[in-house]
Amino acid sequence: MSRWRPPPPSSTALITRTGFEHLKAELDELWRQRRPEVVAALAAAAAEGDRSENAEYLYRKKQLAEIDRRVRYLSKRVPALKVIESTPTDPGAVRFGAWIELECHTSGDLLNYRIVGPDETDAGNGWISIDAPLARALLGRRVGADVEVDLPIGRRGYTVLSIQYRE
Repeated sequence: MSRWRPPPPSSTALITRTGFEHLKAELDELWRQRRPEVVAALAAAAAEGDRSENAEYLYRKKQLAEIDRRVRYLSKRVPALKVIESTPTDPGAVRFGAWIELECHTSGDLLNYRIVGPDETDAGNGWISIDAPLARALLGRRVGADVEVDLPIGRRGYTVLSIQYRE
């Protein structure tokens, strides 16, 4: 049996101005502040002697590897992103950056979401990725439209109650 797996689909390279500034600040903070601190702590732990049983040394090496991995990712991702700052030409339809109020057909709950880029999703704030199944189903819809979506919890139906574009 082969271990080969197809590559994962690439994520959409769209982002809001706020999300872009946040990623740039994270990259700057990792590179200019956190990494030098960890390197200094790693050097101090290495100076203590036997590295094979030095927990501080092993921890700092792992921490440095995680920082370097994130810096490498952000260094490639940030230049590839396209910042979307303007409202779409048709603000009556669901597009990137829209704040949407939905009504669930099964429970009657009112749900509020914002469609953002995959690098700035935040479930706690209701920010969903444009690559998410719900966002894909909502794109291009207007107020009053009914949408059926296959979600991990099963098939759900929603009605679009409002669409807004704000920062």
